[in-house]
Amino acid sequence: MGDFESGALGRVTVYSIQGCPHCVQAKATLRSLGVPVFDVDVGIHSELMVKLKELTGRCTVPQIFFNTVHVGGNEDLQKLAPEELQRLVTLVKEEPLSADAPPLPENNPFEVPGGEIDRELKCERDEFADLVEDLKHAGVIGTQRRGLTVYKKSFSGIQLVDWLQKGKGMAAELSLLLREMILKLFSEHLSADGKSVDYKGMSVDPAFERYCELAIQLQRVELLSLSREEKLAFFINIYNALVIHGYMRLGAPTNMWQRYKFFNYVSYLIGGEVFTLQDIENGVLRGNRKGIAQLRKPFSKTDPRLQVALPDAEPLIHFALNCGARGCPPIKTYTPQGIDSQLLTAAEAFLENDDACIVDSGKNEVHLSQIFKWYKADFGGTDEKLLKWVLDHMSDSPKKTSLQDVLSAGKTKVSFLPYDWSSNSAH
Repeated sequence: MGDFESGALGRVTVYSIQGCPHCVQAKATLRSLGVPVFDVDVGIHSELMVKLKELTGRCTVPQIFFNTVHVGGNEDLQKLAPEELQRLVTLVKEEPLSADAPPLPENNPFEVPGGEIDRELKCERDEFADLVEDLKHAGVIGTQRRGLTVYKKSFSGIQLVDWLQKGKGMAAELSLLLREMILKLFSEHLSADGKSVDYKGMSVDPAFERYCELAIQLQRVELLSLSREEKLAFFINIYNALVIHGYMRLGAPTNMWQRYKFFNYVSYLIGGEVFTLQDIENGVLRGNRKGIAQLRKPFSKTDPRLQVALPDAEPLIHFALNCGARGCPPIKTYTPQGIDSQLLTAAEAFLENDDACIVDSGKNEVHLSQIFKWYKADFGGTDEKLLKWVLDHMSDSPKKTSLQDVLSAGKTKVSFLPYDWSSNSAH
């Protein structure tokens, strides 16, 4: 999507994803500057992620460029001195783009024929285009009557599920659809500054009614036949969707007791069994381990849900279920085909944030997120193994080099940062 201002020779390029509050806030700031802003969704154009990482050395979004000058993320933008921001705006207005400008998607919808920006923008095929075509050919999409109203180009949840069950890998597709639907809702009800969500507005949006109809079909999912990759993608997507659904129904928890109740109460009926947020995280994705403040494992030996649990804890899920406070991983919906590389990217993005990991070379100390304290068993169980795990999962950066230096000096002290619950909302 581009915002166009006649007369400017350059452009501001923002790499973002849907549903990221930091991206929304950055774009609101940029659009007030009176320069062309090109918004590239790397959730759709994942082929640009590698190039973006090469250019910036970062995994988080947003990443912002004024012509070829890399400013950084939203926090970097907000901290710019007024005179520095004005210098960058002047640069975009007066300097033409060079050949090494940050890349736009292939088949670029912002081509500039004859030196003018083509305003007739063509939408690119997104990841669900093929699915929609399949639905049309199968006759699933048609006309639905509800009461006195006729809805064209629509389908019922049962029609969709019947189609999915006929050889379409139903669980993975259904979790993708649900996650995308609620993420789109979330994005549309996010305030312009990215700081608040109108959950009440979301709950009366007609699109939410369709979401609820489809969520009911989770009852019919066959979980036992899922592969490890399908299980990971399915339960991460469902967990992240259920958190937003829970916020809409109950509001966001504000203290420890409310959080305990929220994660132990908010649930979906999946494959004939109830799964709370706690059951999904600790029972399924952590291989049936005790969670915070839990006295026993989520699933007993006779619990049928135990058959669904992963054989062991997958430590990378903590970064797919939790978003860093100052920058999001460039993935919002997980797919079975790419799950392992997506999880590694989410971990790199999380560790990039200073509210997840700070290396103090002077004191030979490493400050880590509370997540590493709460789930230390998942990361090896000792400080030494934990630090080795963190080092192995950081992207190449000055921070990683500092951590390597601190570790080779020996006797590294580990402390844990206070956890900002307010930042860990449902994005």
